[in-house]
Amino acid sequence: MESVIYSKLPPQAAKLLDLQPQGSKEAEAFVNAFLKRSMPRLKNEAIQDKLTRKAVVLEHCPRRRKKEKRKKTKGFSAKQRREMRLFEIKPEQQKYELFLPLHELWKQYIRDLCNGLRPDAQPQMIQAKLLKADLHGAIVTVTKSKCPSYVGITGIILQEMKHIFKIITKEDKLKVIPKINNVFSLEVDGFISHIYGSKFQLRASERSAKKFKAKGTIDL
Repeated sequence: MESVIYSKLPPQAAKLLDLQPQGSKEAEAFVNAFLKRSMPRLKNEAIQDKLTRKAVVLEHCPRRRKKEKRKKTKGFSAKQRREMRLFEIKPEQQKYELFLPLHELWKQYIRDLCNGLRPDAQPQMIQAKLLKADLHGAIVTVTKSKCPSYVGITGIILQEMKHIFKIITKEDKLKVIPKINNVFSLEVDGFISHIYGSKFQLRASERSAKKFKAKGTIDL
């Protein structure tokens, strides 16, 4: 194998390549230097072992680039949100008239969602879309409740959480109404829908992907 690697080039080939003829020692030194440059991570013994065992394709050995780990943006925890009071509505902002434009936007959103709320629309289809719709800005009324003091409360939904609605009444009072054991009604262009809060204990983002099943009777 070594005699093949270190053999001299024929005179015609050397002349064609414009190379000066070298002796066997010079050729061996050139090959060893070339191999060290081509395979800098290997020792001489390892290089010789590779040459005697198999054919090696000599090519440039590029440096591997280290992949930079992307830092994931971490949101606030529930405790941090409470401490920062992100969801707290200031007393000077608790005005019913301030949120009437929000209610008008919500009504337009529902009309677009239900294709105009035409008189010939199927109530089941509208009900199914309302159950998955965003209710921020809707005017709701507590029609039934196991707690009599909640019955009759009407207002605009300002915040919906998993277990509660925060609504602002016409008297500019912010009410926190639990969903459980309460039935709510909302009206859009003459269409009245009823929401059973005990079966509605989901966040707005979770409701959009949930499949609600029709049931004959539902208890508070």
